[in-house]
Amino acid sequence: MDRDALSDFLMRHRGALRPADVGLSEGARRRTSGLRREEVASLASMSTDYYARLEQRRGPQPSTQMLASLARALRLTLDERDYLFRVAGHSAPARASDSGHVAPALLRVLDRLADTPAMILSALDEVLVQNDAARALFGDASGLTGFARSGIHRWFVDPDRERALYPLEDHERHGRSRVAALRAAYGTMGAESRAGELVRELSRRSEEFAAMWEAHEVSTRFEDRKTFVHPAVGRIEVDCQALLTEDQTQALLVITADPRSADAEKLALLTVLGTQDLAPSES
Repeated sequence: MDRDALSDFLMRHRGALRPADVGLSEGARRRTSGLRREEVASLASMSTDYYARLEQRRGPQPSTQMLASLARALRLTLDERDYLFRVAGHSAPARASDSGHVAPALLRVLDRLADTPAMILSALDEVLVQNDAARALFGDASGLTGFARSGIHRWFVDPDRERALYPLEDHERHGRSRVAALRAAYGTMGAESRAGELVRELSRRSEEFAAMWEAHEVSTRFEDRKTFVHPAVGRIEVDCQALLTEDQTQALLVITADPRSADAEKLALLTVLGTQDLAPSES
């Protein structure tokens, strides 16, 4: 671990970011143009004291999970992320498409979307980042780990909970679309990737999945129009728009409703209500 290089790198990139770059307000008494330590710590879900010690060259060696959070908070590119890992004494993560690193360009757009549900998804339908409005609609996905992070996995392994947000008549179509999206990811990543592991896991645990997998349907999962059934506000019809990275391994999904419609009012109400334990888990 190169403490000097790590400290200099963190301070330089913290100073280069403006609050607006990460969706924060400038504030009235800001003495520097860059982010404050406490702002980076909050974005990375760590204590301010822990982050301060890293910059002060006296902190413990950060874990790979901490470094991944810092890379996301500081909006690092893949090259910058790899450098961060190495100066912190770790090997850089493999640059597989399922590495979990969030594309900075998508993050910059997400930071500017506060009043409508939006989230960044991996090719395996894992929520990488979601805004407050998305948490209110879908539930907070931050506590999910392993294959449970994948909405495809939860659809077939935990159907009673995962499918509650969708009308019963849409379940088969949504199931097929999830399997078709996994088939596309499998073709891109290969049999030995996490996509391949997920296929084997679901084939073992779900006869429904195994039957749909044999259909060999291939497509991206995003649809223009969807219906949700939320426990707090009832049925909501929305439009879904996806912005994909160039390699199509990540997507920013934005949920909107027709202006001045009852559905738009319901989305606005959810944003006010927040999560409040009213919504099921993210899908």
